[in-house]
Amino acid sequence: MRVLFILLVFITRITFAQQGQPSASEIKLKLKKLNFLGSILYVAAHPDDENTRAITFLANDQLVATAYLSMTRGDGGQNLIGPEIGELLGLIRTQELLAARRIDGGQQFFTRAIDFGFSKNYHETLEIWNKEEILSDVVQVIRQFQPDVILTRFPADERAGHGHHTSSAILAQEAFDVSNNPEIFPEQVPTFGTWQVSTLYTNTGRWWNQTISEKTPDIVTMNVGTYNPLLGKSYSEIAAASRTSHKSQGFGSSGSRGDSQEFFEFVKGTKVNNDFFENINTSWARVKGGDKVQPLVQKVIAEFNEDMPELSVPVLLEVRKQIMLLDNSVWKQRKLKETEQLLLDCSGLYIGVRASHYVTTSDQPVRVSFEAINRSDVPITLLQVKSLMLSLDSTITLPLKNNASVTFKSVKNLSSNASYSAPYWLKDSHSIGLYNVTDKSLIGKPENDAAITIEVTISIMGEKLTRTVPVIYSWTDPVRGELIRPVEITPLVFVNFPQSVYVFKDQSAQPIRVLIKSESQKQIAGSLTLVLPSGWKCEPAAIPFELSSIGEEQTFVFNVTGSKIEMDATIKAVAEIGGKPYSHSIQQIVYDHIPIQILQPEAKARALRINILKTGSIIGYIKGAGDDIPASLRHLGYEVWEMKNEEVTAANLQRVDAVVLGIRALNTNERIRFIMPALLDYVKNGGTMVVQYNTSNDIEIDEDKFSPYPLTLSRDRVTQENSEVRILKPDHPVLNYPNKITSKDFDGWVQERGLYFPSAWSERYDALLSMNDTGEPARNGSLLIAKYGEGHYVYTGLSFFRELPEGVPGAYKLFANLVSLKIGKSLPNEKIKTKK
Repeated sequence: MRVLFILLVFITRITFAQQGQPSASEIKLKLKKLNFLGSILYVAAHPDDENTRAITFLANDQLVATAYLSMTRGDGGQNLIGPEIGELLGLIRTQELLAARRIDGGQQFFTRAIDFGFSKNYHETLEIWNKEEILSDVVQVIRQFQPDVILTRFPADERAGHGHHTSSAILAQEAFDVSNNPEIFPEQVPTFGTWQVSTLYTNTGRWWNQTISEKTPDIVTMNVGTYNPLLGKSYSEIAAASRTSHKSQGFGSSGSRGDSQEFFEFVKGTKVNNDFFENINTSWARVKGGDKVQPLVQKVIAEFNEDMPELSVPVLLEVRKQIMLLDNSVWKQRKLKETEQLLLDCSGLYIGVRASHYVTTSDQPVRVSFEAINRSDVPITLLQVKSLMLSLDSTITLPLKNNASVTFKSVKNLSSNASYSAPYWLKDSHSIGLYNVTDKSLIGKPENDAAITIEVTISIMGEKLTRTVPVIYSWTDPVRGELIRPVEITPLVFVNFPQSVYVFKDQSAQPIRVLIKSESQKQIAGSLTLVLPSGWKCEPAAIPFELSSIGEEQTFVFNVTGSKIEMDATIKAVAEIGGKPYSHSIQQIVYDHIPIQILQPEAKARALRINILKTGSIIGYIKGAGDDIPASLRHLGYEVWEMKNEEVTAANLQRVDAVVLGIRALNTNERIRFIMPALLDYVKNGGTMVVQYNTSNDIEIDEDKFSPYPLTLSRDRVTQENSEVRILKPDHPVLNYPNKITSKDFDGWVQERGLYFPSAWSERYDALLSMNDTGEPARNGSLLIAKYGEGHYVYTGLSFFRELPEGVPGAYKLFANLVSLKIGKSLPNEKIKTKK
């Protein structure tokens, strides 16, 4: 079959906006960095634990190859910008870390450890993580990156304040001791060799060491607040922009100017006085044969012309030749990569490949547009464009003239061996604490490589150079301008349930909608079925479908009847086309500050057959930091009014049976102080308000103004999700109406019991539950209820925002009771009718 390959050569303005071309001052900084051969690995537990001031200063002032190793991807944290938690939040925080590194100049690594939520001691953390597995990951990253120095964010004891924090320091110290031993994790040695780190320091902080200063013994002090004229900012200002990348955690920061000290305390290895590298040769002399590279690098730095960076290309080519003659080492590979990028930067060379659509499927044609433009007088010739994924291999000899855009268009079928795109750590099922990564070479990588790439070979002044270019999709937004996103490989069709949990309160048939979406460029037809557990019924058994174009969607309805007995089940959707089943759904995470993320999990939903009752019909919900409570209430059959601040009026509140405040609403809703009087009046006049957890810092309302009677917020929490729950007042209406609540309803909870419980409260509150982590005193503030006027005020730190989306039956029953208090309030305890 003849390949469609069109060559267009013309002189015009740039067809596609360039991504990330550095300025002349940034190029000069890169050239200076080429002359420094020293490296530091910063180690901590989570995204946002890293000290961006230290990373920024080391990477841009000291010119150190600097990387951050985060044990986890932050999966167990809270999310201030949306409802995503767990793995989805981990994806967001991974991208936020990568955005931070693009700003501060660091490199990013991860282990396979999962952030399973707050941990109060390192013993629990290391057991859940499987210590030896994560230690192996840390050792592999050290052997791969080969740092001269390790800096830990936290001390290896309880001062770190979190089991994950302490564990990150413990693992760093143990890895320091064994990474040079070939008998430890020997399977890594053939690929990475061994490595001995010179020294390990802790980035000590005044929040655990109040007396620290530059005069403290065994302390190294860095002034990270200095100014970089090439970048036009202080390192503190750059670090603030980097830290602001952690938007899901609300870590927006303002830059500071002037001197600012960071302190580092000696832990292991070679002790230094003032400089981490005072005992390390950071010149090219540390590499055999580097004596021939050093003068060339010094020459290109000294002769760099900011007005004509292209004049540096001939000397950079000489640098490259000499580096290529060196024995293989991490410094050879690192500096060769830097040099080749500098060649492209100095010549103003842009190479980009864009696809016509952001998803593609195997055996389907992929339409790509290739663009190359040389914005200098440096002689550059395009020699080859190649892609194994697209069976593309075109050899040409095409000079790239100054500012003359060259474009190619190609249509080739994607390889039938192409696997679906998915974050590599999410491809397989995993335990609570450890991601399952079968390809060990991927360990440490922050994200997947691009799904489809093009290898482009060029000649620069007669020297061949090959670059791997990712295929991306771009479009123009009328407000934000040009936007890009990765190209993903997907199945022919997606099948999606509109919700993750279905609640079957009895044996009545319930409509379940399934959306099917085509990603095929051809017409496709097949049948759609549901896979149900034993004892469940579905009408119809199968539904035929026909989709004629890419992106077309259709929604079909199945009437599903649950089992006679209570059970926790799974429903799956399968589309069959030509005898081949397709059972992937699509999830997209879309925020302005990170690239769009696509997941393709199995098309399934949790189906709860539980005997649950509810009263009332309309619930008012006031948004907080973001959670899925409104969707969960709809699963129970409620109509949910997601009220805007201006809609919270006395008249509107009379229309609802209860009001629920989203998590951290007191922290995130800037107008909560103005609407709280109306909410408390609503309670006083007979309404029910459920206030979910808040933190005691950065609260948007006076602490004596958000509740009818005094209560004191704290950091008390119960992290062990299987800890005993003791019912203190079993006769209280909320534990009896309309559903009877027992200790069994706390079985199967995930990640934690709850967080930020009040530590003190007025005697007017009824504390209904008691719980605690092992070895700690009882925490009785997880669920407080007070009668106020004719209504009920509820404050709860129970983690409903995690339990309801996970389909925990007991959490649904208890929450149904909370929002039913208005209906059941007048019933004497002994006469309350319960569902047994």
